[in-house]
Amino acid sequence: MTARLADIAAQAGVSEATVSRVLNGKPGVAAATRESVLAALDVLGYERPVRLKQRSEGLVGLIIPELDNPIFPAFAQVIGQALTRQGYTPVLATQTPGGSTEDELTEMLVARGVSGIIFVSGLHADTTADTQRYDQLRAKGVPHVLINGFSPQVKAPFVSPDDRAAMDLAVTHLAALGHRRIGLALGPKRFVPVQRKIEGFVAAMHTRLGLSEDEAQQYVQHSLYTLEGGQAAASALLDRDCTAIVCASDMMALGAIRTARHRGLEVPGQVSVVGFDDSPLIAFTDPPLTTIRQPVPAMGQAAVRALLEEIAGTPAPHSEFVFMPELVVRGSTASAPR
Repeated sequence: MTARLADIAAQAGVSEATVSRVLNGKPGVAAATRESVLAALDVLGYERPVRLKQRSEGLVGLIIPELDNPIFPAFAQVIGQALTRQGYTPVLATQTPGGSTEDELTEMLVARGVSGIIFVSGLHADTTADTQRYDQLRAKGVPHVLINGFSPQVKAPFVSPDDRAAMDLAVTHLAALGHRRIGLALGPKRFVPVQRKIEGFVAAMHTRLGLSEDEAQQYVQHSLYTLEGGQAAASALLDRDCTAIVCASDMMALGAIRTARHRGLEVPGQVSVVGFDDSPLIAFTDPPLTTIRQPVPAMGQAAVRALLEEIAGTPAPHSEFVFMPELVVRGSTASAPR
């Protein structure tokens, strides 16, 4: 027990006596300190004593489109932690190709009596999708919040990064490095974040480089949000003599780097590549990826706060909370080749 107390104390940054008081349910320990000790138990893999196990306030569903793209597990972790701190139990539901659809997962969660649902990059981002599914969910009394995507027809809180500002950050950075032929690789046009990125890209190409809308559109290439999609888009953009490529996801950016290398081009010596998301571990790629950081912690926590307000009967505004992204410069961008 002494060794275990010492490990927990070191992890939590408190004394062994404090750990003992928390484990034995004694008073006189600040709430924040108590949370630190409980978190240390979880991190070290120790089971919480029965007396310390909190009664769940209820279940909250979290629906994400996939687990292959590391940005979605990152959202799940932030949202799950925020819910747990408020006493709720997160239930993660993931769509898979040929598997359960968003509607089927929603129906399953509602049948299990969830208190609310958070959707990440779901059908609400698809301009061709029927938004009545969310009206029906509200009619059933199930509060919900939607991340990444916006529809004025859906009466619910939305949380998004500023996609237009993100493109301005990327183009401004590359233009300052002397690039003039900058390509944009992104997903299908029917998605709201894609449309916003194109708007931001076209505006930035005009402001920074003086290109018309038609000229800028020539450097836009649609594909899929995968490594293979990035390869295909980069191939098309390199055929148009682009010296820099902005990608709408880090996975696409890794595909773009692969395509450049297959052509014998050095990154960043001959081609610069910018990603989007700043996914976990992306700083350790070769080269370390310059990317636009999506503010996942702030967005996830805002989504949880909005949902809990809805659950508590004080609905958040049916509007969009927009968060400013950040340019993270690493090793995949450099001065334009002469």
